[in-house]
Amino acid sequence: MSQTVRGRYTLVSGDLYAEVQTYYAWQVRRVDALDIEGFAQTFTEDGEVWHAGGSVQRGRQEMLAGMRASLPRYKDVAVRHWFDHLLVEADADDPDTLRVSYYTLVALTDRGGKVSFQPTFSVDDVLVRREGVLFTSKRVIRRDTPGPDPHR
Repeated sequence: MSQTVRGRYTLVSGDLYAEVQTYYAWQVRRVDALDIEGFAQTFTEDGEVWHAGGSVQRGRQEMLAGMRASLPRYKDVAVRHWFDHLLVEADADDPDTLRVSYYTLVALTDRGGKVSFQPTFSVDDVLVRREGVLFTSKRVIRRDTPGPDPHR
């Protein structure tokens, strides 16, 4: 169930919003634990990730290859992805499709407890429900820059 509020955004039920938040909590715990296979399984088999740098990974195998190449930079640090300010909208034509927009922050903590932050990003996801389970079918990641966001 969703409704449009003053033509600006669509409200979804509290239960659906909580389900989406829980989905992301499980998804980021996989990537933060460097469980790249488990993380890839949260995407559809043909899922896509459009990275801020311009590269595109299509399918779980390409995602896994890209993540394996990135693993060395996470040696000796604890990684935490923070997703917040989720806007969840149901697709008017397909009740099994959700469009989610959110902000991300990635914190890295070294063995000495020093914390550093990665640049912030805005992310747009398409989530789909398959046999009652949510999966990410498309993710578009944009690095935040000063000024108005032309994608919003």
